[in-house]
Amino acid sequence: MTYAEIVGWGKCLPPAELTNDDLSSFMETSDEWIRSRTGIAARRISHVHTSDLAEQAARQAIAAADISADQIDLIIIATASPDTLVPNIASKVQRQLGAINAASMDVNAACTGFVYCLELATRMIQGGAYKHALVIGAERLSFLLDWSQRDTAVLFGDGAGAVVLRETDEPLGLQQSQLGCDAEGRDILAIPNFGSAMDRFDQNNGYFDFNFVGREIFKRAVKGMCGAAQTVMAREGWNQDDIDIVIPHQANKRIIEALCQQMDVPQEKAFVNIENYGNTSAATVPIALCEALEQGRIKPGDKILTAAFGAGLTWASALIRWGQRVTPLKQTDAQLAPCEQTALQLLADAVKYCYERPDGI
Repeated sequence: MTYAEIVGWGKCLPPAELTNDDLSSFMETSDEWIRSRTGIAARRISHVHTSDLAEQAARQAIAAADISADQIDLIIIATASPDTLVPNIASKVQRQLGAINAASMDVNAACTGFVYCLELATRMIQGGAYKHALVIGAERLSFLLDWSQRDTAVLFGDGAGAVVLRETDEPLGLQQSQLGCDAEGRDILAIPNFGSAMDRFDQNNGYFDFNFVGREIFKRAVKGMCGAAQTVMAREGWNQDDIDIVIPHQANKRIIEALCQQMDVPQEKAFVNIENYGNTSAATVPIALCEALEQGRIKPGDKILTAAFGAGLTWASALIRWGQRVTPLKQTDAQLAPCEQTALQLLADAVKYCYERPDGI
């Protein structure tokens, strides 16, 4: 049987950090209010496009795998905040990398996107037509936020993470996955006026609403992720003791705790970095995977459980068996363009724009 081992990994986090105290300088909130409800202390604000974040994460992953870009024959980017809808940003990343032999596409499953794309790339490799796949989760959600809405503006950050998959006969990489969507709840987590349904001639169409019904999202998220996790574990014949580490979507620390509690997995097995980056949507799982490797939390042969949920309401869980290598084969010196502004400076115009929003819009 053919499998798809993760042989390269990389992340990109823009340097400008927006702390909870920074947020309290222009909205009614506090560090204590945000931390106690979400577990978030800071998030990153990007000075470049989503595709630039994706490219840098990809370069790290390619170096870690010690392959050349022209060996990649499939690029899939999970994103809900691409630079452009037409063409996709995967084609831009392909061009920048010089991955001349790759098929390229974007997938929007919101925060669940990376797990969706990991399944898709794995099955395409197992189909026999592809040998190396590059899977990227990349977001610049700061562009879409209404910075006058406390309930959503404090949650999200920007970043990207990537992995390289390689065809193998060994039972490594994605072993089981379960994808799904609770479409009845699609309106409780949504940006309704962004897309072709919007009135393109409305002078106020630059004000992005963000529907976010927190309590209902929490309930549906835990149900969806736990159900999917239980399904894949039963299918693979793994139990809670088999799991070495949980790499969950980083949306809210309480949701991660609830997931572990319902799965009867010790909290200390969950890798949590939401404090530093907030919710980077499709990028949270690959960024967390990279940092777990950097911190020695993933060992050769480990069994990994991941679970995520996002707008749609999409949900997914996957079981991954890690290989023997936990360090990159090579490093890259590629970097983002320099950032000469603070996060507050980067957001100054957007904050002003949101707070000057006319009444009734």
